[in-house]
Amino acid sequence: MNSQEIRGKIDKIDSQMADLFCQRMELAAQIAKYKKENNLPIFNSGREREVLSHMVDLCGEELEGYIRVLYSTMFDVSRSYQHSLTAQETELTRRIDQSLADAADRFPTKAVVACQGVEGAYSQLACEKLFKTPSIVYFHHFDDVFHAVAKGLCQYGILPIENSSAGSVTAVYDLMKEYNFHIVRGIRLRVSHCLLARPGVKMEQIREVVSHEQALNQCSKLLASLPNVKITVCENTAAAARLVAESGRDDIAALSSRGCAGLYGLKVLKDRVQNSDSNYTRFICISNKPEIYPGADKISLMATLPHQPGSLYRLITRFASLELNLTKLESRPIPGSDFEFRFYFDLEGWVGDPAVKALLGSLQEEMDEFVFLGNYSEVL
Repeated sequence: MNSQEIRGKIDKIDSQMADLFCQRMELAAQIAKYKKENNLPIFNSGREREVLSHMVDLCGEELEGYIRVLYSTMFDVSRSYQHSLTAQETELTRRIDQSLADAADRFPTKAVVACQGVEGAYSQLACEKLFKTPSIVYFHHFDDVFHAVAKGLCQYGILPIENSSAGSVTAVYDLMKEYNFHIVRGIRLRVSHCLLARPGVKMEQIREVVSHEQALNQCSKLLASLPNVKITVCENTAAAARLVAESGRDDIAALSSRGCAGLYGLKVLKDRVQNSDSNYTRFICISNKPEIYPGADKISLMATLPHQPGSLYRLITRFASLELNLTKLESRPIPGSDFEFRFYFDLEGWVGDPAVKALLGSLQEEMDEFVFLGNYSEVL
């Protein structure tokens, strides 16, 4: 046979497979109805293993890997479809429903807000872009911000979550899980760093540079050009500028913002010293309860997957089956565990969509660790 004849046969088989797929999904819908009427769980691991083993026997050893991928995907799609039809209520879907019912018409314009750092910090700039008239309370460390919100001292907290050059701020993700907090708003802030020193200080005098770890990473090219300079990490960029201003030293400089130069009476030795001009930091506004406002179009999740082939692929398949665009996927090892990873996901979507809500509820029920971080909009 020539290629055209072969393709004709493939097209015919594809048509048959499409018809069989529709029949299979119709039967899956009937199974879903039966499970709902009899209060049975959608996921049946024993049944899936049985079918998979049978299909491997039918197709033979040469195609074993391929048939496993095909049917594992089929199970995930079928399971998602059943969840969308049954929409069984879970603890997460109840919280989402309550958040949607309690939602205000718009995000508040004023509030008492916890920020990490001191006056002039980038978190302050982010806060002032999110709220028209915030009352800002400053704290030294990330966990202090969470503690202030948890105790009701502040209604919201502003924290960095990701930088376009240095990556995610994993400590904030860890605290989000520890406190079971939620993201209610986001903002993407363009960050431009300057090298600041006391008035009259020259570049060749500098023997130490201080700043936050993220800023140091974002300016690594500049620091590499200063081989005899000591690098010191401090709590944030604004605190670094204040430290230099109060040090009385002529051999120390800070990586901070131009605004902090004016605020603390410092001189700009070098401007725009970050590695990339397209240097953005994402900040999040956190709350101790989920708040979902009109226009929310970003969903953030955290999950731990089993250490086995295809586990991440199968999860992504379930997102894809609902046409949820995945905008972030990142992993990091879980401290104290062998070969286990925690994954961070950002998706474009709205939890008011019944199918999306059902999927999130089912994932929380099925997975050992699944955290819904929030559904929110991000200001540019």
